[in-house]
Amino acid sequence: MFKKSDIIQKIDKLNESLQKANIEDWSYVIGSRKQIIIRNLIAGLFRGIGIGIGVTIITAVLIYILQKIIRLNIPIIGDFISDIIDVVEKRQY
Repeated sequence: MFKKSDIIQKIDKLNESLQKANIEDWSYVIGSRKQIIIRNLIAGLFRGIGIGIGVTIITAVLIYILQKIIRLNIPIIGDFISDIIDVVEKRQY
């Protein structure tokens, strides 16, 4: 049916495919639940910090741009933005 040389060649091809796919590395990760928990905890922590910093920067830039637009005294846009700022300030206090 199959010769020994054919089976050995197929095993070698399978071995090369598994090495290319880094199956050995994945088996370590799958095997250790402690590593998975620690890795996911650290990743979640840094994602949260990144989102917080990103939202803060974007909000600061938008507020800065809106303040510049108000200072230009464009009648329609300036009034609209000042109304928005008034509503936000009233809701804070």
